[in-house]
Amino acid sequence: MLKDTPALVLNADFCPLSYFPLSVWPWQDAIKAVFLDRVNVVSEYERVVHSPSFEMRLPSVIALKEYISLSRRPAFTRFNVFLRDRFVCQYCGGRFPIPNLTFDHVTPRSRGGRTNWENVVTACADCNLRKGNWMPRQVGMMPVHEPAVPTSYQLRENGRGFPPGYLHDTWRDYLYWDSELETG
Repeated sequence: MLKDTPALVLNADFCPLSYFPLSVWPWQDAIKAVFLDRVNVVSEYERVVHSPSFEMRLPSVIALKEYISLSRRPAFTRFNVFLRDRFVCQYCGGRFPIPNLTFDHVTPRSRGGRTNWENVVTACADCNLRKGNWMPRQVGMMPVHEPAVPTSYQLRENGRGFPPGYLHDTWRDYLYWDSELETG
């Protein structure tokens, strides 16, 4: 099926734009970018698409021609809080799937706490309910890590630890080539 042929999108430096979620485009967007001369095709699928006058193999890996610099300060979103905290409840230390996570105000809003990087942590539903409207010290639930503003680089590195369920063989060379090698 054509929907099973997304293209891995690399920045001009041949690193993925993001690891989690992995930067992929549907095959239609990849072909459009090729025709608009915005990307270089690095690798291809065996699958061919064609029109009456043209045929081409579907790109499996593409690299942008112009480098996109990552912003230094990432957006404050629920997903980025989870990614900063590596999908780990900051109270019990358990790792949970996204639907089982919430975020918690370390200092509750009713007590003057703000909704920002420095006061919000990932929490499982049970811990969030247990902590409730209390200060962490009052219930003995101190966060595992002090909440702080992450850099885009930190989020990118955290995302590398969560490979997607589907990795095409042609993608592997571009996903983890800058990882530290094991010595033996």
